[in-house]
Amino acid sequence: MHDLTDLLRTVVSFAIVLGVLVFVHEMGHYLAARWRGVHVEAFSIGFGQSLARWTDRRGTVWKVAWIPLGGYVKLHGQERPQDATPEERDAWQNGRTFHEKSVWSRMIVIAAGPVANFVLAAVLFIGLFITVGKPVPEPVIGRIMPHTVAATANLKPGDVIKSIDGVQVKTFTQVQQQVAPNPGKDVPLTILRGHDTILLRLKIGSTPDGHGGTRGVLGIMEGEPTFQRLGPVDAVVQGLQETWTVGRETLNGLWQIVAHRTGLNELGGPLRIASLSGQVAALGVASLVSFIAVLSVNLGLINLFPIPVLDGGHLLFYIAEAIRGRPISARTQEYGFRAGFALLLCLFVFATWNDVNQLGFVRWVTQHVG
Repeated sequence: MHDLTDLLRTVVSFAIVLGVLVFVHEMGHYLAARWRGVHVEAFSIGFGQSLARWTDRRGTVWKVAWIPLGGYVKLHGQERPQDATPEERDAWQNGRTFHEKSVWSRMIVIAAGPVANFVLAAVLFIGLFITVGKPVPEPVIGRIMPHTVAATANLKPGDVIKSIDGVQVKTFTQVQQQVAPNPGKDVPLTILRGHDTILLRLKIGSTPDGHGGTRGVLGIMEGEPTFQRLGPVDAVVQGLQETWTVGRETLNGLWQIVAHRTGLNELGGPLRIASLSGQVAALGVASLVSFIAVLSVNLGLINLFPIPVLDGGHLLFYIAEAIRGRPISARTQEYGFRAGFALLLCLFVFATWNDVNQLGFVRWVTQHVG
C-alpha cells in the first residue's frame, strides 16, 4: 500500500511539474504571437491523440493530449510559401501569418518561450521568499560522523560554528572553505551551544581529494536551514538573484560534464525528473514549488541552446537571416533540423538509460531474469 501511494504521488507530482513548465513555456510563445499579430491555430499540452479540446472565439484550438512529454503552439502560416501546398496558401489570413512578419518579430515570438520560463522561476522564488522565507544556510551542525575529528572534539548536533582559526563564518559553505584547504592543521574553533560560547582546539582531518592530493574535513554534516521572510522589495531582488544563480550553476554543471570533470551519469532525463518530483512533493508544497522554479530555469536555458529543432536553433537561423538580409536556404535548414533532431534523440535515449540505471531498474530485471 505504501509503494502504491509513493507511485501515485510520483505520477501526480510529475504531471503537475511538467504541465506547469510546458504550459508557461508555450504561453510565452502564444502571448508573443498575439502581440506581434500572428494568429495561433493550436495550443497543445502533450502530443498525440487529444484527451480534451475546445476552440476559442479567436479560432485557436486548445488541446490536452495523452503523451505528456512536452507541448507546442501551432502558428498560422509558419511554413514559407514555397513549402506550403496551394490549399494551405489559400487558407492563409493576410497579415496574420508568421512567415510574413519581420525577422525581429519572429525572433520575439520564438524567444518568448524561454523568457517565460525565466519569468516563472523568478515569480516562484519571489513568492516563496515572501510567504515561506529564504533559506539561511547558518553554520549549524546537523550530524556528527563517527570516528572523525568532530566526534573526537566532542562537537554535537545543533552546535553553531562561529569562527575557525580566528576567521568568522556565517554559512556552512564558509566553514567548508576554511577547512578544505587546511588538512592536518591545528586550529581554534569557536562554537555556540545554546547560550554558551565554547572555544575548542582540534586538528583538521584529511581525505583524498580525487586529484592525488588531500583536503581537510571535520566529519560534520549541515543542519536544517532556517527561513527568513523578506519584504516585497527584498523578495524581488533576491528572487531575481536566485534565478540568475540557478542559471549560472546549471551552465557550470553542464560545462563540468562537457569538460569531463564529472561523469556523464549526471545527465538525467524524464524518469529522473519524475522520481525527484515524487521525492520533493513528499517534503511539502514549498519544496515542490522550489523544484519547479529550478527546472523552469533549466528548461529556459536548454531551449536557448543553438541546436536546430530547439528555440535556440530557430533563433540562430533568424540571426543569420538578419545579418545576411535573406533567409538561410531551405536545404540548409532541413539538414540542420535533421541533425538537431538526431542529436536530441541520442541525448534523450542516453539520459533515459542513465535514469533506468540510477533507479535500479536494470539491476532488478537482471536479478529476476538470472
